[in-house]
Amino acid sequence: MRKYQNYKLLVILLAILSSIPPFATDGFIPAIPSMASFFNINIENIELAIPIFLLGFSLGQLLGGNISDKIGRRKSSLYGLFGFSVFSFAIVFSSNIYELWTYRLFESIFGGIVFINSFAVVRDKFHGNEAAKVLSIIGSIGAIAPLLAPIIGAFLIHFFTWQSIFIFLGIYSLLVFAFTYYFLEESYKKGNNISMFESIKIIFKKTDAVKYMLLLGISFAGMFVFISKSSFIYIEHFGISKEMFPVYFGVNFMLIILMVKINIYFLKKFSVHDIVKGAFFIQFIDSILFVYFSENISLELSMLFIGVYM
Repeated sequence: MRKYQNYKLLVILLAILSSIPPFATDGFIPAIPSMASFFNINIENIELAIPIFLLGFSLGQLLGGNISDKIGRRKSSLYGLFGFSVFSFAIVFSSNIYELWTYRLFESIFGGIVFINSFAVVRDKFHGNEAAKVLSIIGSIGAIAPLLAPIIGAFLIHFFTWQSIFIFLGIYSLLVFAFTYYFLEESYKKGNNISMFESIKIIFKKTDAVKYMLLLGISFAGMFVFISKSSFIYIEHFGISKEMFPVYFGVNFMLIILMVKINIYFLKKFSVHDIVKGAFFIQFIDSILFVYFSENISLELSMLFIGVYM
């Protein structure tokens, strides 16, 4: 097996691993109206595939951490990538919405296993503010995925059917599988392994950890409300074409990349705790203003509020 030779290659590899979920969530958004027509159902039923993905994604992270501690980061990443690919291809053959939801759930579980391993490697090798900086860099590189995903999705849906998006996801995860197999070395040193439930009990005894998890959960819940409704907001409500959808959708992720870079600078000046409090306060104020101006709101002002929140 070829091993990564330097810090940069490791960060790029981890960013690629963490890009699997954004491709899966954002890549099929431009196809939601077409999928609703294909299955002859309301668009809301297709949008449910996003919270279903998040449910499985969360479960995959819970299971993935425990699996990773038992068999190692590299092997569990490879299992996750292979399973993600299998169920991405399975979605192509869905004949009804229930099959789509089922395959999507299993796809997301394996995606969660892949995702958690990228952060587990960071935990193995880095600590404190150094780990926060590495995660910011990975986030900056990884932010390319949600920018590219809707562009690729819009391109595929323009020239092919919605199934081509999931074929792309299956092929992409197999390519990442090969990259991981050849370049990711094992970083975990086995210690006293404990069960998943014992790990959860330990975490919930730490009040600071629980506070951060709640804040992160609330923040990301709001963000994914937008992501799940973005095709309706831009395509259905404001009448944006499917081809232009990635441009409007991508503005938000350009702001995310900018804020990741600013966050790296903030980490030199402020504590992680203060940064989290400040960011959450801005999200709260932004939400209130969005609701206040929501009646007859313009496309530009909507983009501003959504972008600031994300």
